Amino acid sequence: MASMTHSRARRTAIIAALAALATAVTGLVAAGPATAEDGTLVQTGTGWLRGAATETTRTFQGIPYAQPPIGDLRWRATEPVEPWPEVRDATLPGSPCPQPGWEEGQTVGGSEDCLFLNVDTPLEAGAPMPVMVFLHGGLIGGQGAPYDPTRIVDQGEVVVVTVNYRLGALGFLSHPAIDDPYAGNFALGDQQEALRWVGENIAAFGGDPGNITLWGESAGGFTTCAQLASPAAEGLFHKAIVQSATCSNDVLDVAEANARGEAMAEQAGCTEVATAADCLRDAPLESFVTYRAEEVGQLRRHINELPWFPVAGTEVLPRQPLDALRRGAAADIPLLHGATKDEARFAVNNTYDGAGRPVTADEYPDILRDLFGRRDAARIIDRYPLEDYPSPSLALATLATDYGGMIGTCSQLPALEAADRHGTVHTYEFAEPVPSEPGGFPEGATHGADIPLFFDSRWPGSTPQPPTGGRAELAEALIGAWTDFAATGDPGWRPYRDGRGVTFSVDHTGPVNIAVGHHCGFWLPRL
Repeated sequence: MASMTHSRARRTAIIAALAALATAVTGLVAAGPATAEDGTLVQTGTGWLRGAATETTRTFQGIPYAQPPIGDLRWRATEPVEPWPEVRDATLPGSPCPQPGWEEGQTVGGSEDCLFLNVDTPLEAGAPMPVMVFLHGGLIGGQGAPYDPTRIVDQGEVVVVTVNYRLGALGFLSHPAIDDPYAGNFALGDQQEALRWVGENIAAFGGDPGNITLWGESAGGFTTCAQLASPAAEGLFHKAIVQSATCSNDVLDVAEANARGEAMAEQAGCTEVATAADCLRDAPLESFVTYRAEEVGQLRRHINELPWFPVAGTEVLPRQPLDALRRGAAADIPLLHGATKDEARFAVNNTYDGAGRPVTADEYPDILRDLFGRRDAARIIDRYPLEDYPSPSLALATLATDYGGMIGTCSQLPALEAADRHGTVHTYEFAEPVPSEPGGFPEGATHGADIPLFFDSRWPGSTPQPPTGGRAELAEALIGAWTDFAATGDPGWRPYRDGRGVTFSVDHTGPVNIAVGHHCGFWLPRL
């Protein structure tokens, strides 16, 4: 089995190569249209970058942090980036990683040459600033560049890094034929290499390499949980924010992950174990990128029922995240861990109402029996009777959120308790609903409802639309709490105790007993 440890000799060679190129690069810089005084020209340990500036911030996009995982490096541990000899244009994002296509007629979007990150930093840097490394959600889709953190950078005086990492099968494939310590966890390897690059280079952008917060939302939150439990991530970050995920929910084990990998390989035409690794590395993206893609976002009892997820029982992730937290993993890393108030509404909408088939009163008991079994379904129906809710779909979404086996509230509590025993943890609930179309499914404070309060959109052709009115004040409060946490480990309220945290909404921001509000006493014996 290949070693998890990257070659230090390689890094030494990179530094030596950069030194040898210094004279040539200086000449290129002098000839370029930018000057060092405008702040858009930065020298990193892997090469010079020319970014762009606004009145208050500097942005550097499409920075390669690792070698492209193509050819023989497909389904291999992440390799450090090779230096570039000339000033690199960093004014445009790099390619997203392969994912189901988003344009009409497109099966696969993105490119395997996708391991890029983006840095946003204040125009004028004073003392070294806290660094927030953001991992996007999506699991089989998404990228870092469209998350515009300008308001975070301006208000919090922090450096924000957004990251691409391998997705779907490319990020999480485990197969008996793939002999690599990162098998099943290639996405974790990408994130770790990005964190290494940040630690080694962020000072050039005004960031403090000794104060890095790993911040993940949704799939990015679940992988942040995995990084807290991964020995290979030790020392790469100093605080963690888990947003709309839970460190209590199990990831996959090796046996199940291998079974899923073999099933995917069979569909891709790679049926012989002896040759499967080479066959998979030669397979066209179209043969596996969309594999089981329609299942992502559908309601499930457990999050690890989704087709791709991190894998425990491996060299990279020896234990389940909750087990690791209970044993004191990451005890020195302050943790901010929370969710939206109506997390599971997105999954119920995707599965039922949004698909044109809202849950009926007759279907409600059957759905619960399928999810929880006959005996528990009867108890759940007694606790969540249909007459208490505007519709059967909302009854289902409420109990699924409270339970949290896929995503939600009460499943957070074991992780919060574990983290509290060994370190400092704060929790919160985002309760501001998103606008809903008249007559449409009431999404409430659904999964992802909080993201526009932090980030604007940087999609090509889009225009930032910052929140206004009360939502602008709420955004300011959230950004203030998150950046205070990044700076000091304290978001501004008391650490977690007995189900208590803080709720955020336009109408009310203040203390709340999350456990009581979501009937966690009913659910915890069943988690």
